[in-house]
Amino acid sequence: MNAAVIGASGYSGEELVRLLARHPNVTLAAVTSRSLAGKPVADVMPGLRHLVGDLEFSNSDPAELAARDDLDVFFLALPHGVASEYADPLFQAGKTIIDLSADFRLGSTAAYEDYYGQPHPAPHLLQAAPYVIPELAGEKWKRASLIACPGCYPTSVQLPLIPLLKAGIIKPSGIVINSYSGVSGAGRKVAEDFIYCERNESMKGYGMPKHRHLSEIEEQLEKAAFTDCIVQFNPHLAPMSRGISTTIVTKAIGSLQDVYSTWDAAYADKPFVSVLPSGTYPDTKYVAGTNRADISAVYDPRTKNFVITSAIDNLLKGASGQAVQLLNLKFGFEETAGLV
Repeated sequence: MNAAVIGASGYSGEELVRLLARHPNVTLAAVTSRSLAGKPVADVMPGLRHLVGDLEFSNSDPAELAARDDLDVFFLALPHGVASEYADPLFQAGKTIIDLSADFRLGSTAAYEDYYGQPHPAPHLLQAAPYVIPELAGEKWKRASLIACPGCYPTSVQLPLIPLLKAGIIKPSGIVINSYSGVSGAGRKVAEDFIYCERNESMKGYGMPKHRHLSEIEEQLEKAAFTDCIVQFNPHLAPMSRGISTTIVTKAIGSLQDVYSTWDAAYADKPFVSVLPSGTYPDTKYVAGTNRADISAVYDPRTKNFVITSAIDNLLKGASGQAVQLLNLKFGFEETAGLV
């Protein structure tokens, strides 16, 4: 299978190049970037010289890419709004597209415009693009050719919460989520807030009270709970390169044993979700560089709350690793192929 990474100049794009270049079932046949066209990939990503050989960044014209018969699957590592420029012609050409942007994560065009500040660029494709966290989705999505890969914060939230909401073990109201992300989550850009002297030994909140990922979180939690689910989402920048640590406070309905039996049943055969014992707290250090998610919970009898914690690598389980996991499942490869 020949794969292309469209928009490979960012951190998620670079991770896709690394994962696909060593994937046992995939040939990385094209890597595109408007700003880097013609340059050897090895010069731009010297850490991958041993994997990419003489591969060069190519032009990223959507129509030209859609017309290429030698490319089977396309990973879109592009900003929101731009991804649709590629998704539309590729979809019409019958290609498989795994989109890492926000363009197809929301089912509502009104919510997209509210949170992203522009009309949805391809509303006619929304019904064709399932939103898929592999551990939480069924099988029907595998028939789709356009797949929406979830965001990093929402992945860290949904993996612990959705099984509990479906089982009625937690209240869908009053949920408070505090998440802490490595600076790579902001993308590869030069801005004062993200330079070393500003972020080293410093942590701060941002994007409150209406971070863009809030729309995605609430939409998916409401589907699981079958009711309105208004949450307080508080993202923070943490002084680390990669990783997300999330702490969630929810009102308990069931017991802590119910939480763990529900998780154990949901994730028993899922290789990338580890359920840690109560009182053992997930640590970003132990998931960084992997496609794993660690989750755990404790019960506070004083407040009658569950305090739930999770940790993922924002660039892997929160983006590129999860995208490759989707590829593996859709095409019948080993779910863990090319991943750790």
